[in-house]
Amino acid sequence: MRVRARREAEAEEFLRAVSPRLFRTALLLCGDHHLAEDLVQTALGKIYVSWARVSRADHPEAYARAVLTRTYLSHMRLRRTRERPVAELPERAAPAEEPALRLALADALARLTPQERAVVVLRYWEDRDVGETAKVLRISAGNVRVRSLRALAKLRTALADEREVLGER
Repeated sequence: MRVRARREAEAEEFLRAVSPRLFRTALLLCGDHHLAEDLVQTALGKIYVSWARVSRADHPEAYARAVLTRTYLSHMRLRRTRERPVAELPERAAPAEEPALRLALADALARLTPQERAVVVLRYWEDRDVGETAKVLRISAGNVRVRSLRALAKLRTALADEREVLGER
């Protein structure tokens, strides 16, 4: 048990020491502060899990940078992380910190049924795809599509009087 505690302490000390440098590297790799934090967290988790191998490496910090770089490349290979051009711009996002808008949206969401609210939140707030939403709610993908269309129509109707708050004319 003492050996395990010592190894965990060594791993934690190493991770604390190397994480600022890994963050700088991640930031240079991806150019996004938030993504860099996520990449470092993922890499640190991988390093911690395989600490026995990392600690035996000739250069543990170089090993850690390699893990970070592979984590970044793996992330970039995922299709969902790439930007895609579209013919039409999406509906405008709400300006940050508009209490009137927040209240109008909360009121409109409250008018939806619990199932409709769940579909809207999962699909459009948490940005889950139809399949994931269907799995979470234990309904069919077609049911998710129908419920989301109906819920969005209800939201548009409920928010019709709030066009000034939403910035529309």
